Amino acid sequence: MKKQKLKHRTQKLKKFVITGGKGGTGKSTVAVLFANKFIRKNKRIVLVDCDVECPNDYLLLGQKLGKPRERVYAEFPKLIKEKCTKCGLCAKTCRSNAIFQAPGEHPVFIKELCSACGACWLVCPFGAIKPEKEEVGQIFFNKMKDNFWLITGAANPGLEETGPIVTQTKKFALKFARKIKAEIVLFDTAPGTHCPVITALLGSDLAFCVTEPTPMGTHDLNLILDLCQKLKVSAKVILNQADLGDKKGVKKIVKKFKTKIEKEIPYSKRLVEAYSKGKLLNFQLCQI
Repeated sequence: MKKQKLKHRTQKLKKFVITGGKGGTGKSTVAVLFANKFIRKNKRIVLVDCDVECPNDYLLLGQKLGKPRERVYAEFPKLIKEKCTKCGLCAKTCRSNAIFQAPGEHPVFIKELCSACGACWLVCPFGAIKPEKEEVGQIFFNKMKDNFWLITGAANPGLEETGPIVTQTKKFALKFARKIKAEIVLFDTAPGTHCPVITALLGSDLAFCVTEPTPMGTHDLNLILDLCQKLKVSAKVILNQADLGDKKGVKKIVKKFKTKIEKEIPYSKRLVEAYSKGKLLNFQLCQI
């Protein structure tokens, strides 16, 4: 009996990612349905919405975000003109092309393109660039049940580089999950294969790639499975709206990456209604 208790206390936190190359394939729907599945098995679970540009898990759960639990800051460059020699080294160093400098003029920083990496002020030999902290997003917290919590990252409107918000949201979620001894953390990512998606995928135990049987769905499934392979993250496929298209393309990609279709979800009007009413947490796939 003592051995069993010790095993329970040292149980490893499982980190699952719900992702997919194409937008609108049903990633958030699948994330909430997965959460529902684990809740009914009495697992302690944290769902993390990492689609910080357009978080919507809270809507599917019929919640409001309320006040931020934490605020996310990033450091952006500010020029000290009296120290600047107009050497142009900062503009040459910036890989985001966020620094414009006309011949003989001071550099101009384009904040919308800046990734807040800090390379420009590190490389400046004259100390003419200093970092300036600015709020770029927020982290929200909702307790759904005694064994279910929702954490939402949200970027400020119009922000181009959202990586820092995903990074901080993930750190906050993992710290909280360990504090409450959660068994599973589910990360719901943004669509695509860009940096914020990579940030969510890194260090995960398993990725569930949601797709649909369409040409675009098949094309983007290939991209996300290729990314998972490069990151050395195990991946399985969830085929949503499985009865509305040709599965041949999806099956071909699945075979190419030597993975499998974990679940096929047919189109369901009842599921759509539960989605639109924010009642997905009460919905089970066996109802389809």
